[in-house]
Amino acid sequence: MPNSPPLAADRVRIPGTRRRTVLIIAPNGSYRIVPYIEAAQRLGVNAVVVSRGASAVAHRDVPGIQVDFENLDHALEQIWTFAEHTPVHAVFGTDDASMQLAARAARTLNLPYNAPDAVLFSRRKDLAREQLRACGLPVPGFRRIDLRDDVQLVAQDVTYPCVLKPLAMSASRGVIRANNPDEFVSACRRIAPILRDGANAEEQSMLLVEDFIAGTEIAVEGLLTGGQLDVLAIFDKPDPLDGPFFEETYYVMPTRLDAAVQQQVRDQVQAACHAYGLREGPIHAECRLNTEGVWILEVAARTIGGLCGRLLRFGTGYGLEELVLRHALGLGVDALQKTGGAGVLMIPVPGRGLFRRVEGLVAAERTEYIEEVSIEIREGHELTPWPEGSSYLGFMFARAPTAEQAEAALRKAHECLNIVTAPVWHATVVSNEMESNE
Repeated sequence: MPNSPPLAADRVRIPGTRRRTVLIIAPNGSYRIVPYIEAAQRLGVNAVVVSRGASAVAHRDVPGIQVDFENLDHALEQIWTFAEHTPVHAVFGTDDASMQLAARAARTLNLPYNAPDAVLFSRRKDLAREQLRACGLPVPGFRRIDLRDDVQLVAQDVTYPCVLKPLAMSASRGVIRANNPDEFVSACRRIAPILRDGANAEEQSMLLVEDFIAGTEIAVEGLLTGGQLDVLAIFDKPDPLDGPFFEETYYVMPTRLDAAVQQQVRDQVQAACHAYGLREGPIHAECRLNTEGVWILEVAARTIGGLCGRLLRFGTGYGLEELVLRHALGLGVDALQKTGGAGVLMIPVPGRGLFRRVEGLVAAERTEYIEEVSIEIREGHELTPWPEGSSYLGFMFARAPTAEQAEAALRKAHECLNIVTAPVWHATVVSNEMESNE
Protein backbone atom coordinates (compact mmCIF):
# COMPACT_ATOMS: atom_id res chain seq x y z
CA MET A 1 0.00 0.00 0.00
CA PRO A 2 1.57 3.35 -0.98
CA ASN A 3 2.25 5.73 1.89
CA SER A 4 1.26 9.40 1.89
CA PRO A 5 3.33 12.13 3.56
CA PRO A 6 2.60 12.44 7.29
CA LEU A 7 -0.22 14.83 8.08
CA ALA A 8 -0.53 16.71 11.34
CA ALA A 9 -4.04 16.48 12.77
CA ASP A 10 -4.64 20.22 12.48
CA ARG A 11 -3.73 20.21 8.76
CA VAL A 12 -5.98 17.36 7.59
CA ARG A 13 -8.75 18.59 5.32
CA ILE A 14 -11.53 16.41 3.97
CA PRO A 15 -13.11 17.45 0.67
CA GLY A 16 -16.89 17.34 0.39
CA THR A 17 -17.85 18.49 3.89
CA ARG A 18 -21.39 17.14 3.54
CA ARG A 19 -20.12 13.58 3.34
CA ARG A 20 -19.83 11.66 6.57
CA THR A 21 -16.37 10.95 7.96
CA VAL A 22 -15.16 7.83 9.75
CA LEU A 23 -11.89 7.32 11.58
CA ILE A 24 -10.35 3.90 11.00
CA ILE A 25 -7.82 3.20 13.79
CA ALA A 26 -5.44 0.42 12.82
CA PRO A 27 -1.97 -0.92 13.64
CA ASN A 28 0.75 -0.16 11.13
CA GLY A 29 0.61 -2.44 8.12
CA SER A 30 -2.74 -4.02 8.99
CA TYR A 31 -4.30 -5.57 5.90
CA ARG A 32 -7.72 -4.75 7.37
CA ILE A 33 -7.22 -1.12 6.32
CA VAL A 34 -7.80 -1.55 2.59
CA PRO A 35 -11.10 -3.51 2.91
CA TYR A 36 -12.47 -0.82 5.23
CA ILE A 37 -11.39 1.98 2.91
CA GLU A 38 -12.97 0.22 -0.06
CA ALA A 39 -16.20 -0.29 1.91
CA ALA A 40 -16.21 3.41 2.84
CA GLN A 41 -15.76 4.39 -0.79
CA ARG A 42 -18.66 2.16 -1.85
CA LEU A 43 -20.84 3.89 0.73
CA GLY A 44 -19.69 7.38 -0.28
CA VAL A 45 -18.07 7.97 3.11
CA ASN A 46 -14.82 9.81 3.83
CA ALA A 47 -12.29 7.51 5.51
CA VAL A 48 -9.35 8.76 7.59
CA VAL A 49 -6.75 6.22 8.74
CA VAL A 50 -5.33 6.72 12.22
CA SER A 51 -2.12 4.76 12.66
CA ARG A 52 1.47 4.96 13.79
CA GLY A 53 4.69 4.97 11.80
CA ALA A 54 7.09 7.24 10.00
CA SER A 55 4.23 8.29 7.75
CA ALA A 56 0.50 8.10 8.10
CA VAL A 57 -0.77 4.88 6.60
CA ALA A 58 -3.14 5.73 3.81
CA HIS A 59 -4.60 4.45 0.60
CA ARG A 60 -4.26 6.70 -2.43
CA ASP A 61 -6.18 9.93 -1.84
CA VAL A 62 -7.05 8.85 1.72
CA PRO A 63 -5.65 11.10 4.47
CA GLY A 64 -4.02 9.71 7.57
CA ILE A 65 -3.26 10.88 11.11
CA GLN A 66 -0.02 9.62 12.66
CA VAL A 67 -0.36 8.76 16.36
CA ASP A 68 1.49 6.81 19.02
CA PHE A 69 -0.62 3.98 20.47
CA GLU A 70 1.65 3.94 23.52
CA ASN A 71 0.68 7.53 24.38
CA LEU A 72 -3.11 7.44 24.29
CA ASP A 73 -3.56 10.89 25.83
CA HIS A 74 -1.53 12.55 23.09
CA ALA A 75 -3.24 10.44 20.42
CA LEU A 76 -6.62 11.59 21.73
CA GLU A 77 -5.48 15.21 21.52
CA GLN A 78 -4.58 14.71 17.86
CA ILE A 79 -7.93 13.09 17.11
CA TRP A 80 -9.77 15.87 18.95
CA THR A 81 -7.86 18.53 17.01
CA PHE A 82 -8.87 16.84 13.78
CA ALA A 83 -12.52 16.60 14.87
CA GLU A 84 -12.61 20.34 15.62
CA HIS A 85 -12.11 20.99 11.90
CA THR A 86 -13.97 18.01 10.42
CA PRO A 87 -17.00 16.47 12.15
CA VAL A 88 -16.49 12.76 12.82
CA HIS A 89 -19.52 10.49 12.52
CA ALA A 90 -17.97 7.16 13.52
CA VAL A 91 -14.73 5.77 14.90
CA PHE A 92 -13.66 2.17 15.29
CA GLY A 93 -10.58 -0.02 15.62
CA THR A 94 -9.73 -2.85 13.30
CA ASP A 95 -7.53 -5.05 15.54
CA ASP A 96 -6.87 -5.76 19.22
CA ALA A 97 -4.00 -3.26 19.29
CA SER A 98 -6.26 -0.37 18.29
CA MET A 99 -9.38 -1.08 20.38
CA GLN A 100 -8.45 0.90 23.50
CA LEU A 101 -7.69 4.06 21.53
CA ALA A 102 -10.88 3.64 19.48
CA ALA A 103 -12.98 3.25 22.62
CA ARG A 104 -11.52 6.34 24.27
CA ALA A 105 -11.76 8.37 21.07
CA ALA A 106 -15.42 7.49 20.57
CA ARG A 107 -16.18 8.42 24.17
CA THR A 108 -14.31 11.72 23.78
CA LEU A 109 -16.25 12.51 20.58
CA ASN A 110 -19.57 11.49 22.19
CA LEU A 111 -20.12 8.65 19.73
CA PRO A 112 -21.59 5.22 20.54
CA TYR A 113 -18.90 2.76 21.55
CA ASN A 114 -17.80 0.40 24.28
CA ALA A 115 -16.39 1.53 27.59
CA PRO A 116 -12.60 1.19 27.69
CA ASP A 117 -12.86 -1.24 30.62
CA ALA A 118 -15.18 -3.49 28.58
CA VAL A 119 -12.66 -3.49 25.74
CA LEU A 120 -9.91 -4.43 28.21
CA PHE A 121 -11.98 -7.36 29.49
CA SER A 122 -12.45 -8.59 25.92
CA ARG A 123 -8.69 -8.50 25.29
CA ARG A 124 -7.38 -9.91 28.58
CA LYS A 125 -8.24 -13.59 28.95
CA ASP A 126 -7.74 -13.67 32.72
CA LEU A 127 -9.93 -10.63 33.39
CA ALA A 128 -12.56 -12.02 31.02
CA ARG A 129 -12.70 -15.28 32.98
CA GLU A 130 -13.20 -13.33 36.21
CA GLN A 131 -16.05 -11.31 34.70
CA LEU A 132 -17.80 -14.40 33.36
CA ARG A 133 -17.53 -16.16 36.72
CA ALA A 134 -18.78 -13.10 38.60
CA CYS A 135 -21.87 -13.06 36.38
CA GLY A 136 -22.61 -16.74 36.95
CA LEU A 137 -21.62 -17.98 33.51
CA PRO A 138 -19.91 -21.38 33.21
CA VAL A 139 -16.13 -21.17 33.15
CA PRO A 140 -13.46 -23.85 33.49
CA GLY A 141 -11.24 -23.91 36.52
CA PHE A 142 -8.53 -21.29 35.98
CA ARG A 143 -5.63 -19.53 37.66
CA ARG A 144 -2.82 -17.16 36.79
CA ILE A 145 0.77 -18.25 37.23
CA ASP A 146 3.99 -16.29 37.25
CA LEU A 147 6.75 -17.80 35.11
CA ARG A 148 9.29 -16.27 37.47
CA ASP A 149 8.14 -18.78 40.10
CA ASP A 150 9.23 -22.42 40.25
CA VAL A 151 6.93 -23.88 37.59
CA GLN A 152 7.92 -27.43 38.58
CA LEU A 153 6.22 -26.86 41.93
CA VAL A 154 3.22 -25.21 40.26
CA ALA A 155 2.89 -28.20 37.93
CA GLN A 156 2.15 -30.45 40.90
CA ASP A 157 -0.91 -28.37 41.82
CA VAL A 158 -2.67 -28.25 38.44
CA THR A 159 -5.62 -30.27 37.14
CA TYR A 160 -4.89 -32.16 33.91
CA PRO A 161 -5.43 -31.88 31.04
CA CYS A 162 -5.04 -28.12 31.09
CA VAL A 163 -4.37 -25.32 28.60
CA LEU A 164 -1.72 -22.64 29.11
CA LYS A 165 -2.41 -19.26 27.47
CA PRO A 166 -0.73 -15.86 27.27
CA LEU A 167 -2.94 -13.25 28.92
CA ALA A 168 -3.51 -11.16 25.82
CA MET A 169 -2.35 -12.68 22.54
CA SER A 170 -4.60 -13.58 19.62
CA ALA A 171 -4.76 -16.27 16.92
CA SER A 172 -3.89 -19.00 19.47
CA ARG A 173 -0.28 -17.84 19.62
CA GLY A 174 1.45 -19.37 22.62
CA VAL A 175 -1.51 -21.60 23.53
CA ILE A 176 -0.44 -25.14 24.53
CA ARG A 177 -2.24 -28.10 26.06
CA ALA A 178 -0.48 -30.07 28.78
CA ASN A 179 -1.57 -33.54 29.92
CA ASN A 180 0.84 -34.03 32.83
CA PRO A 181 3.41 -32.12 34.93
CA ASP A 182 6.30 -32.78 32.53
CA GLU A 183 4.32 -31.34 29.60
CA PHE A 184 3.29 -28.41 31.81
CA VAL A 185 6.89 -27.49 32.59
CA SER A 186 7.90 -27.93 28.94
CA ALA A 187 5.00 -25.69 27.83
CA CYS A 188 5.98 -22.96 30.31
CA ARG A 189 9.55 -22.94 28.99
CA ARG A 190 8.34 -22.83 25.39
CA ILE A 191 5.87 -19.98 26.00
CA ALA A 192 8.27 -17.80 28.01
CA PRO A 193 10.15 -16.38 24.96
CA ILE A 194 6.84 -15.68 23.21
CA LEU A 195 5.74 -13.46 26.08
CA ARG A 196 8.51 -10.99 25.32
CA ASP A 197 6.08 -9.44 22.85
CA GLY A 198 3.57 -8.71 25.64
CA ALA A 199 2.33 -5.14 26.05
CA ASN A 200 3.54 -4.71 29.65
CA ALA A 201 5.50 -6.41 32.44
CA GLU A 202 2.49 -8.39 33.63
CA GLU A 203 1.74 -9.77 30.16
CA GLN A 204 5.41 -10.62 29.72
CA SER A 205 5.60 -12.84 32.80
CA MET A 206 2.12 -14.20 33.58
CA LEU A 207 0.13 -17.05 32.06
CA LEU A 208 -3.48 -18.16 32.33
CA VAL A 209 -3.87 -21.87 33.11
CA GLU A 210 -7.33 -23.37 32.74
CA ASP A 211 -8.93 -26.79 32.60
CA PHE A 212 -9.22 -28.16 29.07
CA ILE A 213 -12.80 -28.08 27.75
CA ALA A 214 -13.57 -31.01 25.49
CA GLY A 215 -16.10 -30.55 22.71
CA THR A 216 -16.88 -29.00 19.35
CA GLU A 217 -15.63 -25.48 18.65
CA ILE A 218 -17.54 -22.77 16.78
CA ALA A 219 -17.15 -19.05 16.10
CA VAL A 220 -19.79 -16.33 16.19
CA GLU A 221 -19.78 -13.01 14.34
CA GLY A 222 -22.18 -10.34 15.51
CA LEU A 223 -23.01 -6.67 15.99
CA LEU A 224 -24.08 -4.99 19.23
CA THR A 225 -26.51 -2.09 19.33
CA GLY A 226 -27.24 -0.66 22.76
CA GLY A 227 -26.15 -3.95 24.28
CA GLN A 228 -28.42 -6.10 22.08
CA LEU A 229 -26.68 -8.72 19.94
CA ASP A 230 -27.52 -9.35 16.30
CA VAL A 231 -25.80 -12.56 15.18
CA LEU A 232 -24.52 -12.28 11.62
CA ALA A 233 -23.15 -15.81 11.34
CA ILE A 234 -22.22 -18.91 13.30
CA PHE A 235 -19.22 -20.70 11.82
CA ASP A 236 -18.60 -24.41 12.25
CA LYS A 237 -15.01 -25.55 12.79
CA PRO A 238 -15.16 -29.10 11.46
CA ASP A 239 -11.61 -30.09 12.43
CA PRO A 240 -11.14 -31.03 16.12
CA LEU A 241 -9.06 -28.56 18.11
CA ASP A 242 -7.72 -30.75 20.90
CA GLY A 243 -4.10 -29.62 20.98
CA PRO A 244 -1.32 -29.70 21.81
CA PHE A 245 -1.45 -26.50 19.71
CA PHE A 246 -4.54 -24.74 18.44
CA GLU A 247 -3.90 -23.45 14.92
CA GLU A 248 -7.27 -22.98 13.23
CA THR A 249 -8.00 -24.20 9.73
CA TYR A 250 -11.57 -24.51 8.41
CA TYR A 251 -14.52 -22.16 9.01
CA VAL A 252 -17.78 -23.22 7.34
CA MET A 253 -21.21 -21.58 7.17
CA PRO A 254 -24.11 -21.80 7.64
CA THR A 255 -23.73 -23.78 10.83
CA ARG A 256 -25.08 -27.30 10.94
CA LEU A 257 -26.17 -26.93 14.57
CA ASP A 258 -29.88 -27.37 15.16
CA ALA A 259 -32.05 -24.34 15.94
CA ALA A 260 -32.22 -25.01 19.68
CA VAL A 261 -28.42 -25.16 20.06
CA GLN A 262 -28.02 -22.04 17.92
CA GLN A 263 -30.34 -20.20 20.31
CA GLN A 264 -28.28 -21.40 23.28
CA VAL A 265 -25.17 -20.05 21.56
CA ARG A 266 -26.82 -16.66 20.94
CA ASP A 267 -28.02 -16.44 24.54
CA GLN A 268 -24.63 -17.34 25.98
CA VAL A 269 -22.70 -14.91 23.77
CA GLN A 270 -25.22 -12.18 24.61
CA ALA A 271 -24.72 -12.92 28.32
CA ALA A 272 -20.94 -12.77 27.92
CA CYS A 273 -21.17 -9.37 26.20
CA HIS A 274 -23.26 -8.15 29.13
CA ALA A 275 -20.72 -9.56 31.59
CA TYR A 276 -17.89 -7.67 29.90
CA GLY A 277 -19.96 -4.50 29.49
CA LEU A 278 -19.77 -4.53 25.69
CA ARG A 279 -22.60 -2.53 24.13
CA GLU A 280 -21.67 -1.30 20.65
CA GLY A 281 -20.03 -2.52 17.49
CA PRO A 282 -18.69 -5.81 16.16
CA ILE A 283 -17.87 -8.85 18.27
CA HIS A 284 -16.11 -12.09 17.45
CA ALA A 285 -16.76 -14.96 19.85
CA GLU A 286 -15.23 -18.42 20.19
CA CYS A 287 -17.23 -21.13 21.98
CA ARG A 288 -17.01 -24.81 22.86
CA LEU A 289 -20.07 -27.05 22.88
CA ASN A 290 -20.43 -30.26 24.86
CA THR A 291 -23.03 -32.13 26.90
CA GLU A 292 -22.73 -29.53 29.67
CA GLY A 293 -23.74 -26.68 27.37
CA VAL A 294 -22.08 -23.67 25.71
CA TRP A 295 -18.71 -22.51 27.07
CA ILE A 296 -17.33 -19.08 26.16
CA LEU A 297 -13.67 -19.20 25.19
CA GLU A 298 -13.51 -15.50 24.33
CA VAL A 299 -15.52 -12.55 23.05
CA ALA A 300 -13.36 -9.98 21.27
CA ALA A 301 -14.65 -6.45 20.63
CA ARG A 302 -13.69 -6.62 16.96
CA THR A 303 -14.44 -8.55 13.81
CA ILE A 304 -12.96 -11.88 12.83
CA GLY A 305 -9.27 -11.68 11.94
CA GLY A 306 -7.42 -12.13 8.68
CA LEU A 307 -9.36 -12.22 5.42
CA CYS A 308 -12.07 -14.47 6.85
CA GLY A 309 -14.57 -11.60 6.81
CA ARG A 310 -15.03 -12.28 3.09
CA LEU A 311 -17.17 -15.24 4.10
CA LEU A 312 -19.92 -12.85 5.13
CA ARG A 313 -20.29 -11.59 1.56
CA PHE A 314 -20.71 -15.14 0.33
CA GLY A 315 -23.22 -15.94 3.05
CA THR A 316 -25.14 -12.66 3.46
CA GLY A 317 -24.62 -10.55 0.35
CA TYR A 318 -22.73 -7.89 2.37
CA GLY A 319 -19.03 -7.62 3.09
CA LEU A 320 -18.21 -7.63 6.81
CA GLU A 321 -16.49 -4.24 6.63
CA GLU A 322 -19.53 -2.71 4.95
CA LEU A 323 -21.81 -4.14 7.64
CA VAL A 324 -19.59 -2.66 10.37
CA LEU A 325 -19.54 0.74 8.66
CA ARG A 326 -23.29 0.76 8.12
CA HIS A 327 -23.82 -0.14 11.74
CA ALA A 328 -21.44 2.56 13.01
CA LEU A 329 -23.15 5.20 10.86
CA GLY A 330 -26.67 4.10 11.69
CA LEU A 331 -27.39 3.00 8.13
CA GLY A 332 -29.85 0.19 7.62
CA VAL A 333 -29.30 -2.96 5.57
CA ASP A 334 -31.64 -4.97 3.45
CA ALA A 335 -32.50 -8.48 4.64
CA LEU A 336 -29.36 -10.60 4.74
CA GLN A 337 -29.22 -13.23 2.02
CA LYS A 338 -28.53 -16.46 3.88
CA THR A 339 -28.50 -18.96 1.05
CA GLY A 340 -26.06 -21.70 0.12
CA GLY A 341 -22.84 -22.67 1.82
CA ALA A 342 -19.45 -21.01 2.14
CA GLY A 343 -16.16 -21.76 3.77
CA VAL A 344 -12.61 -20.59 4.28
CA LEU A 345 -9.41 -22.51 4.91
CA MET A 346 -6.71 -20.61 6.74
CA ILE A 347 -3.86 -22.39 4.94
CA PRO A 348 -1.67 -23.82 7.70
CA VAL A 349 2.08 -23.43 7.92
CA PRO A 350 3.59 -26.88 7.24
CA GLY A 351 6.73 -26.29 9.29
CA ARG A 352 9.61 -23.91 9.94
CA GLY A 353 11.54 -22.76 6.88
CA LEU A 354 12.05 -20.04 4.30
CA PHE A 355 9.07 -19.84 2.00
CA ARG A 356 9.92 -20.46 -1.66
CA ARG A 357 6.68 -21.13 -3.53
CA VAL A 358 3.34 -22.92 -3.60
CA GLU A 359 2.92 -25.63 -6.22
CA GLY A 360 -0.49 -26.79 -7.40
CA LEU A 361 -2.20 -23.40 -7.23
CA VAL A 362 -3.83 -23.73 -10.65
CA ALA A 363 -5.30 -27.13 -9.78
CA ALA A 364 -6.58 -25.80 -6.46
CA GLU A 365 -8.20 -22.77 -8.10
CA ARG A 366 -9.89 -25.01 -10.69
CA THR A 367 -11.50 -27.19 -8.02
CA GLU A 368 -15.28 -27.00 -8.21
CA TYR A 369 -16.79 -24.38 -5.86
CA ILE A 370 -13.42 -22.74 -5.08
CA GLU A 371 -13.79 -18.97 -5.40
CA GLU A 372 -10.27 -17.82 -4.59
CA VAL A 373 -6.88 -18.93 -3.31
CA SER A 374 -4.90 -16.04 -1.82
CA ILE A 375 -1.27 -16.56 -0.77
CA GLU A 376 -0.34 -13.76 1.63
CA ILE A 377 3.30 -14.72 2.32
CA ARG A 378 6.01 -13.66 -0.10
CA GLU A 379 9.13 -15.57 -1.15
CA GLY A 380 11.91 -15.42 1.42
CA HIS A 381 9.56 -14.98 4.38
CA GLU A 382 10.50 -17.16 7.34
CA LEU A 383 7.59 -19.45 8.16
CA THR A 384 6.95 -20.04 11.85
CA PRO A 385 4.42 -22.69 12.86
CA TRP A 386 2.28 -22.57 15.99
CA PRO A 387 2.57 -21.99 18.91
CA GLU A 388 5.38 -19.48 18.25
CA GLY A 389 3.79 -18.27 15.02
CA SER A 390 0.42 -16.65 14.34
CA SER A 391 0.45 -15.89 10.60
CA TYR A 392 -1.19 -18.12 8.05
CA LEU A 393 0.26 -18.89 4.65
CA GLY A 394 -2.89 -17.59 3.01
CA PHE A 395 -6.61 -18.14 2.63
CA MET A 396 -8.77 -20.33 0.41
CA PHE A 397 -12.46 -19.55 -0.14
CA ALA A 398 -15.30 -21.74 -1.38
CA ARG A 399 -18.94 -21.10 -2.18
CA ALA A 400 -21.30 -24.01 -2.84
CA PRO A 401 -24.97 -25.00 -2.62
CA THR A 402 -24.40 -26.47 0.87
CA ALA A 403 -21.96 -26.12 3.73
CA GLU A 404 -20.92 -29.76 3.27
CA GLN A 405 -20.01 -29.16 -0.38
CA ALA A 406 -18.05 -26.02 0.51
CA GLU A 407 -16.05 -27.92 3.13
CA ALA A 408 -15.38 -30.82 0.76
CA ALA A 409 -14.17 -28.40 -1.95
CA LEU A 410 -11.72 -26.77 0.45
CA ARG A 411 -10.31 -30.11 1.52
CA LYS A 412 -9.91 -31.28 -2.07
CA ALA A 413 -8.23 -28.03 -3.14
CA HIS A 414 -5.91 -28.09 -0.14
CA GLU A 415 -4.68 -31.53 -1.19
CA CYS A 416 -3.51 -29.97 -4.47
CA LEU A 417 -1.06 -27.64 -2.73
CA ASN A 418 2.59 -28.38 -2.12
CA ILE A 419 4.37 -25.81 0.04
CA VAL A 420 8.06 -25.59 -0.91
CA THR A 421 10.44 -24.25 1.74
CA ALA A 422 14.17 -24.03 2.32
CA PRO A 423 16.00 -24.65 5.61
CA VAL A 424 16.59 -21.73 7.94
CA TRP A 425 20.11 -21.21 9.20
CA HIS A 426 20.69 -18.86 12.13
CA ALA A 427 24.26 -17.85 12.81
CA THR A 428 25.38 -18.16 16.43
CA VAL A 429 28.32 -16.21 17.74
CA VAL A 430 30.36 -18.11 20.30
CA SER A 431 32.83 -16.29 22.48
CA ASN A 432 35.71 -18.24 23.98
CA GLU A 433 37.59 -16.75 26.86
CA MET A 434 41.16 -17.92 27.30
CA GLU A 435 42.33 -18.12 30.84
CA SER A 436 45.97 -18.07 31.75
CA ASN A 437 47.50 -19.58 34.90
CA GLU A 438 50.39 -17.39 35.64
